[in-house]
Amino acid sequence: MSESNTTTPPATLASANGLGYGPIKPLAVRLNESTRTQLDIIAQLNDRTVTDEVRLAIEAWIDKTKADPAIQRRAKDVRDEIEREAAGKRDAIAAIFDSSPAPRTPRAKAATT
Repeated sequence: MSESNTTTPPATLASANGLGYGPIKPLAVRLNESTRTQLDIIAQLNDRTVTDEVRLAIEAWIDKTKADPAIQRRAKDVRDEIEREAAGKRDAIAAIFDSSPAPRTPRAKAATT
């Protein structure tokens, strides 16, 4: 029940290109024998490849993670920090190259938790 590394086209539309994926980058994952055996059987029962089963599972996990309020808060914090850094760099470039200083961008104080 192993997959070959040949470049033959997928047998079903449920494979990588059939699901609308763009360029594909390989990812090696090490599994214990029991988990791999279960994955092989699940793929066989679903008439899919192990790769497709893994891809679908990862997509489901990503969707679940993106809906997590804690992750959403963390993403907002990271975005805010990126914006603060970008504003500082814009101000520095303006100070060097602009004849008149750029208007100061408001910078939020870091939240204390």
